Parts: sequence; structure tokens; C-alpha cells
Amino acid sequence: MTIFQPSEGRTRKISTIEQAHFWLQKAWPVSDRNRDVALGQIDAAMDCLAPVGAARAAFLLAVDTAGFQADVPAAD
Repeated sequence: MTIFQPSEGRTRKISTIEQAHFWLQKAWPVSDRNRDVALGQIDAAMDCLAPVGAARAAFLLAVDTAGFQADVPAAD
């Protein structure tokens, strides 16, 4: 998926769960509950304790509440 950062006018491509985890942990501009939930879901998915779909949904919610826009490709 591609994340658009309106405040900076640039995009960032997130193509792996590791990239989403790194970005949330190290470069996320908002420290809120949705970020924390997304990190927890991603950690659980990486440990095979939660579905990847749940991690993706939590990440998209964090994207939305941080004021970003996500361009999510349709599933084939």
C-alpha cells in the first residue's frame, strides 16, 4: 500500500509487515491508542498469534487517525 503524508506532500510505500512495524515504531508522528493497537497486532501477526488481516486493519486505522491517506490496491 502507499501512504500519502499530506503535511509533507510525499508518499511512502509499505510493502511488508516489517516495514509497517518499523514505521509505526520509529517514524510515526502520532503516539496514540490506534498506533499502539496496530503495533500490538503486527507483533502478534509476526509471531503467528493473530491473522495478518487483523494487523492490516489495525494499521489502516492508525493511518487514518494519524491524518494520512492510504491507497490500498484491490485484492486479486
